[in-house]
Amino acid sequence: MTTTSRRSFLTKTALAGAMTTTALTGFGEGLEKAIDRTPMSSAPSDLKITDIKCGYIRNGHSLFVKVHTNQGIWGCGEAVDATPGTYHLVKLMAQRIKNKSPLNVNRLFEDIRKAGFFEGAQSGMYIGVLSAIETALWDLVGKALGLPVYQLLGGKYRDKLRVYCDTGAYRETNPTADSFGRSAKRAVDMGFTAVKFDIDERNDPNKYDAYNWTASPGELERMFNQIDSVRKAVGPKIDICVDMHGRYDVTTGRRVAKMMEPLNLMFLEEPIPAENPDAYRQIRESTNTPICAGENHYLAHGFRRLLEIGAVDIIMPDLQKAGGLGEGQRIANLSNLYYVPFAPHMVASYLGAMASCHVCASVPNFLILEWQIYFHEEPMFKEIVTFDGPMVKDGFIPLSEKPGIGVEINEEGMKKYATKDMPFFE
Repeated sequence: MTTTSRRSFLTKTALAGAMTTTALTGFGEGLEKAIDRTPMSSAPSDLKITDIKCGYIRNGHSLFVKVHTNQGIWGCGEAVDATPGTYHLVKLMAQRIKNKSPLNVNRLFEDIRKAGFFEGAQSGMYIGVLSAIETALWDLVGKALGLPVYQLLGGKYRDKLRVYCDTGAYRETNPTADSFGRSAKRAVDMGFTAVKFDIDERNDPNKYDAYNWTASPGELERMFNQIDSVRKAVGPKIDICVDMHGRYDVTTGRRVAKMMEPLNLMFLEEPIPAENPDAYRQIRESTNTPICAGENHYLAHGFRRLLEIGAVDIIMPDLQKAGGLGEGQRIANLSNLYYVPFAPHMVASYLGAMASCHVCASVPNFLILEWQIYFHEEPMFKEIVTFDGPMVKDGFIPLSEKPGIGVEINEEGMKKYATKDMPFFE
């Protein structure tokens, strides 16, 4: 697709200056061969956005977009979580950048963001959809120029990206400490050097009140026993991450962070909701357990106070909803000024995982990226995209060197998982 488009553009330019039919044909063929051997270093001046089409899976919680152009080159992007019911928002944003050059990614991002100033462009669904479109623009530009996205972002610090495996133990009803240990050992046997477990259990029989956010003594005991089992199963050299999904209060956050100190966690994620950085600081100042947050923050603005007041030890923006790849790099660079590691949240497909990898490769303070056990267990995640090589190897994602992101949407594979009653790439 991309090679053909580049051929079309440059051959057209070459033909315009040819003197004779014979010379014209020979020159065009030579130029085509040169283009096959050498990536373009400049973009076609007449490349324009013609349309944005989209499809949804996971009951609308995963949005995939394709940004199309007049030269047959397209870019792919993905957003998660803040996406149900956003089809018309995709189409609104498409109209705002139609007929513009896709090469000015940051400018188009600002065009869309500022146009939505009174439409919710500070966070939430607006930024979620914008994240998918912005990502697709980077993919498109990389394909047009013959460069991987990390190169467009300034180059890479690393060739592979370490990931932690979210083991999915939360899918069991009232999982036991032993089941946590078994899940951890399985992940380590698969080659992962870091694992993550969720300890918020809404159906815990030890919970006294479904609406009160303070964990009971029985809940606290259950939480500790589960992660203690993980530590015993994997030994002292494997990193353990623990997620509380923002379901508790400061009192519980402090107690859990403190009681986990002997288990030497890599981080404790979102013990309380996202909205109050000052409350996060109270927890962080009470413990040696590293505190991590950012999954539910949007744009670099959303991370400013967290960093300014020292509310967290690690930030974890979700690049599929925090603003996209350029904004993800800005968030990482901002956190680097405070010497805070960058460990993105990631619950997307392999398209989103690799898109995140390009950002993680481009910044110095990358720590680790989230990886999901569903990539190994659910066929859908291999069917909805196309890519080269293994997804993950020995706990690392090999960074793609292909133009753009290096992962494509497979519409045919995705179609059978499409959200019911929603337009599908129309």
